[in-house]
Amino acid sequence: MTTLTLASRWNPIDWPLTHGPIPQAVLLAGWAALFALAVGRGRSWWRVRLPAALITAAALSLLLEVLVDGWWHPFPEGTPRYVTWWIAVALLGFCLAGYRMRRLSWPRRGLALGLSGLVLLMAASEVNTGFGQFPNGRVMLAPWLTRTEGLVAAKVAQTVSAQPQQVLEEVWQPPANLPDKGTVSVVPIPGLRSGFKARDAYVYLPPAYQATPRPLLPVVVMLPGQPGQPGDWVLSGQINAAMDAFAAEHHGLAPIVVMPDQLGSTWANTLCLDSKIAKVQTYLAVDVPRWVQQNLQAATGPKAWAIGGASMGGTCALQLGVNAPDVYGTVLDMSGQEEPTLGTREETVKAAFGGDGKKFEAVDPAHVMARRKFPDTSIALVVGEHDGEFRPQMEKVYQRAQEAGMKAKFELMPGGHGWVVFRPGIVRQIPWLAQQTGLTR
Repeated sequence: MTTLTLASRWNPIDWPLTHGPIPQAVLLAGWAALFALAVGRGRSWWRVRLPAALITAAALSLLLEVLVDGWWHPFPEGTPRYVTWWIAVALLGFCLAGYRMRRLSWPRRGLALGLSGLVLLMAASEVNTGFGQFPNGRVMLAPWLTRTEGLVAAKVAQTVSAQPQQVLEEVWQPPANLPDKGTVSVVPIPGLRSGFKARDAYVYLPPAYQATPRPLLPVVVMLPGQPGQPGDWVLSGQINAAMDAFAAEHHGLAPIVVMPDQLGSTWANTLCLDSKIAKVQTYLAVDVPRWVQQNLQAATGPKAWAIGGASMGGTCALQLGVNAPDVYGTVLDMSGQEEPTLGTREETVKAAFGGDGKKFEAVDPAHVMARRKFPDTSIALVVGEHDGEFRPQMEKVYQRAQEAGMKAKFELMPGGHGWVVFRPGIVRQIPWLAQQTGLTR
């Protein structure tokens, strides 16, 4: 599809940024800019300054890797290799520009900086292509474009619920004035029992929630990865649009989606446990459901409640599914780990439980599933087919879930690890979530 065709069909902010002509053009311009920066005149450039730029870029890349993965260590599994590579390419662009500066006029210095900026843009575009954070400009601008509204907190006297052996869709009669779209609200969910200081949560209420009588809808709790924020499932995952599309085909019905914070801050890793770090399991198993019961009208019981997430959020969903099965009867684990981790088992046990391995084993999903059966729990495991880090772990979780008696399914999605899998993954799993939670047949 040509850029001219795109321009005639879509708003420019909807043009794809992870495939098609735009990222290809950025890639071509970036490599051309890097080539222009690398080619120079004179022996001193080829013998001294170009090698110096290469060595400097390599040294800075190595130093950055040591600082991030060795000292800071924000990601238990380490920084993805393709991200490290493109960071090194961006650094090379700036190093090449830097070693040119002294002998250039001011206009040419500006040109060199512009070329290095193109290299940086290329690197950012390629990382985005791999992770899929911003498939288009609309998602990139979502923090400014997404409309949030006040929570529909008023409760109605008349509600609709399904009887045993029925699903909600079979007894629901939508009113004529039902809105086309649901609402997204940002609300605080305090950790009254856990003491956990969470950031404000996002709540999606489908069109049917605004009707009278109001259907008692199931609840899906969705968790972000790490690093992350509660709004990721709206801003990057576009889950509200996916739910609106599902509701349009089911008379306004869709699950209520509550997106709380299990991290506390963007880069934190609480392990989603009750430990020395924080009491996040209590927050998600007690505080969040209690807030929903007090502030919303929704279906109750584990059969009507699901918990899901991506990456660290998927690991967290699995943990809640096995440690709080009386709250969550359905689990959606997307590209999660086989166990909560800060890097190694030893590091995790030391930080969370003061070195007491038995306390870790008491809540670790693998150990819990080995000693307990879960015949009433349904779980979907979704992972990218090219995700070399997380796919093997998810395969182990699938086997353990089956052995523990869960109703388990395993699905591969095109791609690696990131929103390139999570965003289409949630669209694909919404019908399954609706079935498992009693919304549809």
